[in-house]
Amino acid sequence: MTETPDSPQPTSETPPSSAEADSAREALSRIRTEVGRAVVGQDQVVTGLVIALLCRGHVLLEGVPGVAKTLMVRTLARTIGLDSKRVQFTPDLMPGDVTGSLVYDARTAAFSFREGPVFTNLLLADEINRTPPKTQSSLLESMEERQVTVDGSARPLPDPFLVIATQNPVEYEGTYPLPEAQLDRFLLKLPVRMPARHDEIDVLRRHAAGFDPRNLEAAGVTTVATIADLEAGRAAVSQVAVSDEVAGYVVDICRATREAPSVALGVSPRGATALLSTARAWAWMRGGTFVTPDDVKALAEWALSHRIQMRAEAELEGVTTAAVLASVLASVPVPR
Repeated sequence: MTETPDSPQPTSETPPSSAEADSAREALSRIRTEVGRAVVGQDQVVTGLVIALLCRGHVLLEGVPGVAKTLMVRTLARTIGLDSKRVQFTPDLMPGDVTGSLVYDARTAAFSFREGPVFTNLLLADEINRTPPKTQSSLLESMEERQVTVDGSARPLPDPFLVIATQNPVEYEGTYPLPEAQLDRFLLKLPVRMPARHDEIDVLRRHAAGFDPRNLEAAGVTTVATIADLEAGRAAVSQVAVSDEVAGYVVDICRATREAPSVALGVSPRGATALLSTARAWAWMRGGTFVTPDDVKALAEWALSHRIQMRAEAELEGVTTAAVLASVLASVPVPR
């Protein structure tokens, strides 16, 4: 079977002890509380980001401007002590501005490679759908192979490496639809919704009290987990059991999307591996030792929605991918 970057990665590491796994789970669980010191009302999105870190997968955050998408990524990096860089995607951004390029040095009369911002742990690709597909595609090798090839030389990226891209809804002016091949490289698509009224009031209170989103240290955000915790968590996730019945359930869900009359392009096998790997991570985070159908259902919309292409006539009728997934989950028999 061909391995995909979203599938559980084989490892030769010794599985962590129960105490090590519990310690890692507690540390990673504290991230949500710590991010909440700066970002209000987005606990579910932060959970999705932690799942992506555990699965070595990339994330697409979708929401209107002003809902703290950028702040959330910066705060997440601080809570784990990871390096992060930000690229503002614009119509005139060139591929070399992201990956890096060869630069001629007049003193040595030689070309040297100057690393681009992609050489980091968390790359925030801000408003990724505001740049043309040519530049968007420059990320494909980095996301797929976790390396950058320039002048025939492959340069590996750090581990962990995640692209966390933000996107405005496609109906907004000045945006380009992401290519299907690039969308399929994102492990999860997380909707960042408007905060509830009481959360928005809390945001205003914090700003009135002097909160500065550019100064996370003053906000009290600290490092609560380490790369070692993340590595232990990844090893523990790889030990979460998956029964044949649950694996079959995942496959049946994905196959059902391909047969839905409103769908032009359903979920690929890569999407099935993404759903299973994220369900394993969620099962471990909640303290489980095996994946249940409820774990699969909980991650289905995040892992699959961006992999479904609707027929034009269905879109005109107002049929959404969320409605298709809800119908699929209601119709596919649940294993007992």
